[in-house]
Amino acid sequence: MAATSIAEVLRTAAIDPADARVLLRAALGASAAHLAAHPEQVLTSTESERYHAWVERRRAGEPVAYLIGEREFYSLAIKVTPAVLIPRPETELLVEAALELSATDVPVRVLDLATGSGCVAVAIGRHRASARVTATDISRDALTVARSNAEAHGVDVEFIESDWFTALSGRRFDLIVSNPPYIAEGDSHLDSGDLRFEPRSALVAGPDGLACISTIVSQADAHLVPGGWLLLEHGFDQAARCRELLQRVGFQQVTSRRDLAGIERISYGQRGATKVLR
Repeated sequence: MAATSIAEVLRTAAIDPADARVLLRAALGASAAHLAAHPEQVLTSTESERYHAWVERRRAGEPVAYLIGEREFYSLAIKVTPAVLIPRPETELLVEAALELSATDVPVRVLDLATGSGCVAVAIGRHRASARVTATDISRDALTVARSNAEAHGVDVEFIESDWFTALSGRRFDLIVSNPPYIAEGDSHLDSGDLRFEPRSALVAGPDGLACISTIVSQADAHLVPGGWLLLEHGFDQAARCRELLQRVGFQQVTSRRDLAGIERISYGQRGATKVLR
């Protein structure tokens, strides 16, 4: 393979330029600043082979995050594999809301259901030292990834293999957060983009996409302390239905919040009682 400089590699990239830069940075183990400052640097044969192999896989549609093995989330490098969903910017809203609703100076018990990569649990634990974080997932492979992320960022998280609340009998929390499956069966989006490569069990939730959310809402009350909060991420058109589900079982102060695209992305409510977390 002929010697090729950084500038030439990026100029002739057969994929989106932004993806090309991310893959090249990973292949070189270099920063974006390094690429900009050293366009004349010639890739070694190993670096070139690694980069071009990734480009071909990306051209076939494979997500960049799976190729390089990580994705940034809440300013943290989160390890990902095909066993877990790729963390997305809109899910950061779930973390922001949880931090706003949790105390900064007293222990707060937080439960992250269907943790996947552990990105939400790790981000909360990283930014709220007083939090005692528990995270569950039905997938052992996902829990392996989540544990590695907690260890990498020095966050103490209790990981439990569980189908929703099954393994949590008798336990109560101040906050329950979840980014559960919420795509409807047969949704055309499942056959496009990164979703084609992500685990279906972490994406699809029944005919209307609300099966998992309904299960969580119906069972959460038994696992929240008085005044505790339940926070859920959901689809772009599911906010009204989620609010209805929360209100039907007695949650108070039910509201939804919009992401940076202006979409109602999370909904949450408080278990009726007197305790307030902040």
